[in-house]
Amino acid sequence: MDFNAAEEEEFGFSRNYFLAKETGSSGKKSARKLSDINVVDEQELREASANIEPKHQNDVADLINSYKSLYPKWVFDLRCGFGLLMYGFGSKKSLIEDFASTALAEHSIVVINGYLQSINIKQVIIALAEILWEQLKLNRKVSSRGLPKVQQPFSSRSMDDLLAFLDGPEMDEKDSFICVVVNNIDGPGLRDTETQQYLARLASCSYIRVVASIDHVNAPLLWDKKMVHAQFNWYWYHVPTFAPYKVEGLFLPLILAHGSSKQSAKTALIVLQSLTPNAQSVFRILAEYQLSHPDDEGMAIDDLYSISRERFLVSSQVTLNAHLTEFKDHELVKTKRHSDGQDCLYIPLTKEGLEKLLSEMS
Repeated sequence: MDFNAAEEEEFGFSRNYFLAKETGSSGKKSARKLSDINVVDEQELREASANIEPKHQNDVADLINSYKSLYPKWVFDLRCGFGLLMYGFGSKKSLIEDFASTALAEHSIVVINGYLQSINIKQVIIALAEILWEQLKLNRKVSSRGLPKVQQPFSSRSMDDLLAFLDGPEMDEKDSFICVVVNNIDGPGLRDTETQQYLARLASCSYIRVVASIDHVNAPLLWDKKMVHAQFNWYWYHVPTFAPYKVEGLFLPLILAHGSSKQSAKTALIVLQSLTPNAQSVFRILAEYQLSHPDDEGMAIDDLYSISRERFLVSSQVTLNAHLTEFKDHELVKTKRHSDGQDCLYIPLTKEGLEKLLSEMS
């Protein structure tokens, strides 16, 4: 009896569903548009989310402490040649950076933030090559004959040469390595196939160890079998932290939120504060020029170099180019072609946003 009643009830649901579809299709289409929705300002939404009180703090703290007790094992895994891949719900940025700064304090550490929109992977590998070169020179256990000859600066060498150098030098101290911390190796700045292949080749170098995190459910699809087992050589750790993605979320637009010049200026300020004082001063020159010449298409690179050199902010064109690379990687500055064919620089902010940024920098 109960079975028949349940079956009849299920049939009633099905019949009502199709009746609703039939009546709905016969009616007029709504004239409403998605653009008609009155969505909240992005700044207000971020402020509201920042004021949400965290819950279960004691439980989360105990969970993080349980991960910290694994630090010795993680170091052992790295020394055995594995790469560490952290996955699980919540931001793992603080966890893996704490691990690197405490358990790997005796090693050189380079941090890559994959949540940025664009990253110059060659600049990262150049920095690693320079660090390794300095270690080789300072390591007393290496004879002068064992040092490879660097015939040209690393910045002018190809990716293949740089990776060959990172994989080539021999040191007696087998536990010595450079740790590359990659926050969100599946992030938008690292997600393309070419960058992932370079990262895999980098991870397979003799004196490079990678500690990375992933958050996208389809992140493993970025790699083939060779990359996973022979190059990255991942040791997977499930470490849900339940921590909010505060830093990572700054560089991504919020759903159903209007962007604002105030919020863009705040994001730019956070990035600028992580750069050197000279880099900030170079950016200020460009910003002040853009405000004082609103009708210009941008500031010529030669003009920026002349003013920066006069103020002793850069010593050469190479130094300026290094600053500009940082600006472009963080999307603080963009390049456009002037009507006379010359490349010019401009900051993709409104006048209001640029003024707000300069006042905050002061």
